[in-house]
Amino acid sequence: MKVLLINGSTRENGCVYNALSEIARVLNEEGVETEILQMGLSRVYDCNGCNYCHNSGKGRCIHDDDEVNDWIKKAEQADGFVFGSPVYYSHPSGQFLSLLDRMFYAASDKFMYKPGAAIVTARRAGTVASIDVLNKYFTDACMPVVSSTYWNMVHGRNPEDTSEDAEGMQTMRNIGRNMAWLLKCIEAGKKAGIALPEPEIGIKTNFIR
Repeated sequence: MKVLLINGSTRENGCVYNALSEIARVLNEEGVETEILQMGLSRVYDCNGCNYCHNSGKGRCIHDDDEVNDWIKKAEQADGFVFGSPVYYSHPSGQFLSLLDRMFYAASDKFMYKPGAAIVTARRAGTVASIDVLNKYFTDACMPVVSSTYWNMVHGRNPEDTSEDAEGMQTMRNIGRNMAWLLKCIEAGKKAGIALPEPEIGIKTNFIR
């Protein structure tokens, strides 16, 4: 079993990385392999609605010079996900959201029925709204949402501050334990012959007809 932890901050060893590392440490203790993916400083394109990802039949984005297509490949092999973002203007990183928009639009099937958790870090406020935005990726893709014992957030201006947020780091550890438990339950269900549900697809309305 493997979990991808995606760092939506351009700061490689900042607050988000510190929180994700605590989750990864617990997952490793539970026997789950982890990999932290770092969003770089290079430009991330917005989705331009060209539908290349669907019309080409490749499940890839037309833009091939940022992380998106490489991460779609990794997502196909992963069993669970943790998305982490700093809070900017009461919202997740815009660059990170552009990346996630394109990954999910091009390849939502690589995420379906795989557990996901969202975590955010902030100096002070905007955390609840940011978690809400990230959780919608999971609920739009048939993904079980991994919870903890409080809101999935850590506070601090720098990594040292986040380490001192005792309740926040406790929350991160419980995310790791809950993720590992759910992955093991899913694995046990597969071995017992319990098939994944078949979602209904194809119906699209405009609220009128």
